[in-house]
Amino acid sequence: MVLRLPPDGDGRSAYLGELAGLIWPEPAEPVLRRGGPGWVVVPSAARPRLLVPTGSGRAAAGAVRHSTEAVGRKAKLVRQGLATAFRLGLGPVVFRDRLVVDGGGLDAYLTEVLGEPALVSLHIGPARANRKPVLQLLAPDGRALGYAKLGVDPLTRALVDAEAAALRRLAGVPLGPVVLAGVRHHGDWHGHALLVQEALPVRLPRATPAVAADAERAAMVAVAGCLGVHRGSWAGSTHAARLADAVDALGDRPEAGRLRAVLAAVADADPVVAFGAWHGDWNGGNSAVLADGRVLVWDWERFEADVPAGYDALHLAVQGAMSHDGVEPIEAARALIAGADRTLAPFEQVGGGADLVAVLYLVELAARYLRDRQAEAGARLGHVDTWLLPAVEEHLARRAG
Repeated sequence: MVLRLPPDGDGRSAYLGELAGLIWPEPAEPVLRRGGPGWVVVPSAARPRLLVPTGSGRAAAGAVRHSTEAVGRKAKLVRQGLATAFRLGLGPVVFRDRLVVDGGGLDAYLTEVLGEPALVSLHIGPARANRKPVLQLLAPDGRALGYAKLGVDPLTRALVDAEAAALRRLAGVPLGPVVLAGVRHHGDWHGHALLVQEALPVRLPRATPAVAADAERAAMVAVAGCLGVHRGSWAGSTHAARLADAVDALGDRPEAGRLRAVLAAVADADPVVAFGAWHGDWNGGNSAVLADGRVLVWDWERFEADVPAGYDALHLAVQGAMSHDGVEPIEAARALIAGADRTLAPFEQVGGGADLVAVLYLVELAARYLRDRQAEAGARLGHVDTWLLPAVEEHLARRAG
């Protein structure tokens, strides 16, 4: 049974109904009510952001604390205040909407998988093509037991399976300061791909910003070299062939033709490139540097080998500029290319081709966004013709001149 709700501004209300049907499929019956037991919908069913379990104040507080990586002092204070309210039993009083389920679903199955009682909480994110249910798993005493990801369509199923494969592949590989989660379960549930992974110790004390920046840079270098690094001509590389295939797979859409022209220009310049591995989506929301020097990194679903070393640093730089600093996307892309020498210095991209490595990264990102149909899913950055392509084309025109 799927809840039918009027969408709010970004569609999360409608998505709540979709999620309920996925996590508690028939014969279970999820319904919305005011007050009483069930999952607390924070802040409301009209503007859902988080489902918090009732029955344990510690688990509810843990659900709030572990829900997302709060960015900025104000966001962290708000999250801490909410966690305290739920720990004291005030959360259900303040937030009145409940999701009530008659019957078992994924939550009951996860209790079987873990071999101990598990309460689930769910963050409800904005529209993205790769949006999928990600459940926090909490013990009644508030301990984080892990996270469960559910791939529910061809794209998200592929991503969930890819993350399971990456975590297993990297489990025995030296990664320097990087700590990743272990796989607790990977399989099929009701036709969906299910991955259950350990919880990382994200609540331990964090490093200072200056120390964290250096440690994160070292962690990226470790990931880039974890499967070995080699140097060679880009035009003759397997990466060049793979990226060309990714662009060709986009078919006859106008952006694909422009991306082919960009790749041809880079091939003509043919930089010598250091090749390594990358996490694939290293941003401020999926890593944390602890005071003891360890760097926690999660969301490995885009991990890939044999790419230009330093892609992770470029990704973090441009995503941080846009999401954290509020830089307009086209200006962030221009700054990324202009500052590529500095960003890629730790990855030994020498020989004057650092700007072209940044261009290749942006082509890689464009191909991903177009392949995943991010624009159609409502993601602003999915419209690569309005920001990414102009920045790349301008730079190549100046370079040729």
